Amino acid sequence: MRETVEKYIKDFVKGYPDTKNTETRWLEPIIAYADAKNESFYQLKEVVTPSHGLPTDFLEDAKTVITYFLPFEEEVVESNIEGKESSRTWGVAYIETNQLIFDLNTYLHEKIQEMDFESTIIPATHNFDEDLLISEWSHRHVAYIAGLGKFGLNNMLITEKGCCGRVGSIVTNLEIPPTEVTEKEFCLYKAKGVCKLCVSGCVNGALQVEGYDRHKCYEMCLYNDKLSGDLGVTDVCGKCMVAVPCSFKNPMGK
Repeated sequence: MRETVEKYIKDFVKGYPDTKNTETRWLEPIIAYADAKNESFYQLKEVVTPSHGLPTDFLEDAKTVITYFLPFEEEVVESNIEGKESSRTWGVAYIETNQLIFDLNTYLHEKIQEMDFESTIIPATHNFDEDLLISEWSHRHVAYIAGLGKFGLNNMLITEKGCCGRVGSIVTNLEIPPTEVTEKEFCLYKAKGVCKLCVSGCVNGALQVEGYDRHKCYEMCLYNDKLSGDLGVTDVCGKCMVAVPCSFKNPMGK
Protein backbone atom coordinates (compact mmCIF):
# COMPACT_ATOMS: atom_id res chain seq x y z
CA MET A 1 0.00 0.00 0.00
CA ARG A 2 2.90 2.35 0.79
CA GLU A 3 4.28 1.93 -2.75
CA THR A 4 0.87 2.73 -4.24
CA VAL A 5 0.45 5.92 -2.21
CA GLU A 6 3.97 7.08 -3.03
CA LYS A 7 3.44 6.49 -6.74
CA TYR A 8 0.25 8.56 -6.60
CA ILE A 9 2.07 11.43 -4.90
CA LYS A 10 5.17 11.41 -7.09
CA ASP A 11 3.28 11.05 -10.38
CA PHE A 12 0.84 13.81 -9.45
CA VAL A 13 3.61 16.26 -8.55
CA LYS A 14 5.64 15.37 -11.65
CA GLY A 15 2.73 16.09 -13.97
CA TYR A 16 1.33 19.09 -12.10
CA PRO A 17 3.36 21.90 -13.79
CA ASP A 18 2.14 20.85 -17.23
CA THR A 19 -1.39 20.10 -16.07
CA LYS A 20 -1.79 23.47 -14.31
CA ASN A 21 0.71 25.49 -16.37
CA THR A 22 2.58 26.64 -13.26
CA GLU A 23 5.69 28.80 -13.22
CA THR A 24 7.06 26.72 -10.35
CA ARG A 25 8.76 23.38 -10.77
CA TRP A 26 9.33 20.86 -7.99
CA LEU A 27 11.82 18.09 -7.47
CA GLU A 28 10.59 14.58 -6.58
CA PRO A 29 8.78 14.60 -3.22
CA ILE A 30 9.86 12.61 -0.20
CA ILE A 31 7.22 10.96 1.97
CA ALA A 32 6.98 9.75 5.57
CA TYR A 33 4.25 8.20 7.73
CA ALA A 34 3.21 8.43 11.36
CA ASP A 35 0.94 6.24 13.45
CA ALA A 36 -2.13 8.39 14.12
CA LYS A 37 -2.09 7.18 17.74
CA ASN A 38 1.52 8.31 18.30
CA GLU A 39 1.68 10.01 21.72
CA SER A 40 3.84 12.77 20.23
CA PHE A 41 0.73 14.31 18.67
CA TYR A 42 -0.50 15.16 22.17
CA GLN A 43 2.80 16.93 22.86
CA LEU A 44 2.03 19.39 20.06
CA LYS A 45 -0.59 20.89 22.35
CA GLU A 46 2.32 21.98 24.54
CA VAL A 47 4.95 22.65 21.88
CA VAL A 48 2.76 24.49 19.35
CA THR A 49 -0.61 25.52 20.83
CA PRO A 50 -3.16 23.99 23.24
CA SER A 51 -5.68 23.94 20.40
CA HIS A 52 -3.44 21.96 18.04
CA GLY A 53 -5.45 19.21 16.41
CA LEU A 54 -5.03 15.48 16.83
CA PRO A 55 -5.41 13.10 13.87
CA THR A 56 -8.60 11.77 15.44
CA ASP A 57 -10.06 15.29 15.42
CA PHE A 58 -10.09 15.05 11.64
CA LEU A 59 -10.99 11.38 11.33
CA GLU A 60 -12.40 9.44 14.27
CA ASP A 61 -10.86 6.13 13.22
CA ALA A 62 -7.59 7.64 11.95
CA LYS A 63 -4.77 5.12 11.50
CA THR A 64 -2.04 6.98 9.61
CA VAL A 65 -0.78 10.50 8.95
CA ILE A 66 0.84 10.76 5.52
CA THR A 67 3.34 13.60 5.25
CA TYR A 68 5.35 14.79 2.27
CA PHE A 69 7.93 17.42 1.34
CA LEU A 70 7.74 19.22 -2.01
CA PRO A 71 11.25 20.52 -2.79
CA PHE A 72 11.60 23.61 -4.98
CA GLU A 73 13.82 23.45 -8.04
CA GLU A 74 17.10 25.35 -7.71
CA GLU A 75 15.89 28.26 -9.84
CA VAL A 76 13.25 29.15 -7.25
CA VAL A 77 15.73 29.07 -4.38
CA GLU A 78 18.47 30.98 -6.18
CA SER A 79 16.01 33.74 -7.11
CA ASN A 80 15.56 34.56 -3.42
CA ILE A 81 19.22 34.94 -2.41
CA GLU A 82 19.89 38.58 -3.32
CA GLY A 83 18.29 41.62 -1.72
CA LYS A 84 16.20 42.27 1.36
CA GLU A 85 12.85 41.60 -0.24
CA SER A 86 11.55 38.17 -1.10
CA SER A 87 11.76 37.47 -4.84
CA ARG A 88 8.66 37.42 -6.99
CA THR A 89 9.55 33.87 -8.05
CA TRP A 90 9.60 32.82 -4.37
CA GLY A 91 6.19 34.43 -3.85
CA VAL A 92 4.73 32.66 -6.87
CA ALA A 93 6.18 29.36 -5.63
CA TYR A 94 4.47 29.88 -2.26
CA ILE A 95 1.08 30.44 -3.84
CA GLU A 96 1.39 27.68 -6.42
CA THR A 97 2.69 25.16 -3.88
CA ASN A 98 -0.17 25.90 -1.50
CA GLN A 99 -2.56 25.15 -4.36
CA LEU A 100 -0.58 22.03 -5.25
CA ILE A 101 -0.92 20.76 -1.67
CA PHE A 102 -4.69 21.27 -1.75
CA ASP A 103 -5.03 19.66 -5.17
CA LEU A 104 -2.76 16.75 -4.22
CA ASN A 105 -4.67 16.11 -1.01
CA THR A 106 -7.93 16.19 -2.94
CA TYR A 107 -6.51 13.69 -5.44
CA LEU A 108 -5.23 11.41 -2.65
CA HIS A 109 -8.61 11.63 -0.94
CA GLU A 110 -10.28 10.36 -4.12
CA LYS A 111 -7.74 7.59 -4.63
CA ILE A 112 -7.99 6.44 -1.01
CA GLN A 113 -11.77 6.38 -1.31
CA GLU A 114 -11.38 4.12 -4.36
CA MET A 115 -9.55 1.73 -2.01
CA ASP A 116 -12.56 1.87 0.36
CA PHE A 117 -10.84 4.02 2.97
CA GLU A 118 -11.28 7.64 4.07
CA SER A 119 -8.95 10.63 4.42
CA THR A 120 -8.97 14.35 5.09
CA ILE A 121 -8.30 17.23 2.72
CA ILE A 122 -6.15 19.61 4.76
CA PRO A 123 -4.99 22.83 3.05
CA ALA A 124 -1.40 24.11 3.28
CA THR A 125 -2.37 26.70 5.90
CA HIS A 126 -4.98 25.31 8.29
CA ASN A 127 -6.65 27.57 10.91
CA PHE A 128 -3.73 30.01 11.02
CA ASP A 129 -4.10 32.41 13.97
CA GLU A 130 -2.90 35.84 12.78
CA ASP A 131 -2.49 37.08 16.35
CA LEU A 132 -0.55 34.13 17.76
CA LEU A 133 0.99 33.36 14.33
CA ILE A 134 0.41 29.66 14.97
CA SER A 135 -1.49 27.04 13.02
CA GLU A 136 -3.81 24.54 14.68
CA TRP A 137 -2.41 21.85 12.39
CA SER A 138 1.31 22.35 11.83
CA HIS A 139 2.31 20.32 8.80
CA ARG A 140 5.98 20.77 9.74
CA HIS A 141 5.56 19.43 13.28
CA VAL A 142 3.42 16.55 12.08
CA ALA A 143 6.08 15.72 9.48
CA TYR A 144 8.72 15.83 12.21
CA ILE A 145 6.78 13.21 14.16
CA ALA A 146 6.60 11.09 11.00
CA GLY A 147 10.38 11.24 10.59
CA LEU A 148 10.36 13.37 7.44
CA GLY A 149 13.08 15.63 8.86
CA LYS A 150 14.51 17.56 11.79
CA PHE A 151 14.11 21.18 12.80
CA GLY A 152 17.06 23.45 12.13
CA LEU A 153 18.17 26.60 13.89
CA ASN A 154 16.04 28.47 11.35
CA ASN A 155 12.91 26.67 12.65
CA MET A 156 12.45 25.04 9.25
CA LEU A 157 12.15 21.31 8.76
CA ILE A 158 15.38 20.01 7.21
CA THR A 159 14.69 16.90 5.15
CA GLU A 160 17.03 14.68 3.14
CA LYS A 161 16.28 17.11 0.29
CA GLY A 162 16.84 20.22 2.39
CA CYS A 163 14.40 22.79 3.71
CA CYS A 164 13.51 24.82 0.59
CA GLY A 165 10.03 23.65 -0.24
CA ARG A 166 6.68 23.08 1.42
CA VAL A 167 5.28 20.34 3.64
CA GLY A 168 1.83 18.83 3.32
CA SER A 169 -0.05 16.09 5.17
CA ILE A 170 -3.28 14.13 5.26
CA VAL A 171 -4.96 11.92 7.85
CA THR A 172 -6.41 8.57 6.78
CA ASN A 173 -7.83 5.35 8.19
CA LEU A 174 -5.69 3.47 5.68
CA GLU A 175 -3.07 1.70 7.78
CA ILE A 176 0.54 2.17 6.62
CA PRO A 177 3.54 1.23 8.79
CA PRO A 178 5.20 4.33 10.31
CA THR A 179 8.54 5.60 9.09
CA GLU A 180 11.56 4.95 11.29
CA VAL A 181 12.59 8.14 13.12
CA THR A 182 16.28 8.90 13.55
CA GLU A 183 17.67 10.57 16.65
CA LYS A 184 20.40 12.32 14.63
CA GLU A 185 20.27 16.07 14.06
CA PHE A 186 20.31 17.40 10.49
CA CYS A 187 21.24 20.99 11.41
CA LEU A 188 24.98 21.76 11.48
CA TYR A 189 24.57 24.13 14.40
CA LYS A 190 22.53 21.70 16.48
CA ALA A 191 24.87 18.82 15.67
CA LYS A 192 28.26 20.54 15.76
CA GLY A 193 27.75 24.13 16.92
CA VAL A 194 28.86 25.50 13.54
CA CYS A 195 27.33 27.32 10.54
CA LYS A 196 24.63 29.80 11.75
CA LEU A 197 24.30 31.10 8.17
CA CYS A 198 20.53 31.15 8.56
CA VAL A 199 20.93 33.72 11.36
CA SER A 200 23.13 35.97 9.25
CA GLY A 201 20.71 35.52 6.36
CA CYS A 202 17.75 36.84 8.35
CA VAL A 203 17.21 40.36 6.98
CA ASN A 204 15.53 41.95 10.01
CA GLY A 205 17.07 40.23 13.02
CA ALA A 206 14.06 38.07 13.87
CA LEU A 207 16.21 34.94 13.98
CA GLN A 208 18.96 34.76 16.58
CA VAL A 209 20.89 31.87 18.07
CA GLU A 210 19.26 32.71 21.40
CA GLY A 211 15.73 32.62 20.05
CA TYR A 212 13.23 33.45 17.35
CA ASP A 213 10.85 36.43 17.31
CA ARG A 214 7.94 35.15 15.21
CA HIS A 215 6.17 38.54 15.27
CA LYS A 216 9.22 40.36 13.95
CA CYS A 217 9.57 37.68 11.29
CA TYR A 218 5.93 38.12 10.28
CA GLU A 219 6.45 41.87 9.94
CA MET A 220 8.92 41.13 7.16
CA CYS A 221 6.53 38.63 5.60
CA LEU A 222 3.76 41.24 5.54
CA TYR A 223 6.17 43.76 4.02
CA ASN A 224 6.84 41.31 1.18
CA ASP A 225 3.12 40.68 0.80
CA LYS A 226 2.52 44.37 0.13
CA LEU A 227 5.17 44.35 -2.60
CA SER A 228 3.53 41.41 -4.39
CA GLY A 229 -0.11 42.22 -3.78
CA ASP A 230 -1.07 41.45 -7.37
CA LEU A 231 -0.15 37.79 -6.83
CA GLY A 232 -2.45 37.16 -3.88
CA VAL A 233 -1.38 36.51 -0.30
CA THR A 234 2.43 36.19 -0.34
CA ASP A 235 3.29 36.77 3.32
CA VAL A 236 6.63 34.98 2.97
CA CYS A 237 10.34 35.71 3.23
CA GLY A 238 12.57 32.63 3.10
CA LYS A 239 15.92 34.40 3.43
CA CYS A 240 16.96 32.06 6.28
CA MET A 241 16.44 29.05 3.99
CA VAL A 242 18.48 30.05 0.94
CA ALA A 243 22.26 30.08 0.47
CA VAL A 244 22.69 27.76 3.45
CA PRO A 245 24.08 24.18 3.61
CA CYS A 246 20.60 22.77 4.28
CA SER A 247 18.83 24.44 1.34
CA PHE A 248 18.86 21.32 -0.86
CA LYS A 249 20.08 18.50 1.38
CA ASN A 250 20.67 17.17 4.86
CA PRO A 251 24.18 18.58 5.43
CA MET A 252 24.89 15.94 8.07
CA GLY A 253 24.35 13.14 5.57
CA LYS A 254 22.33 10.00 6.26
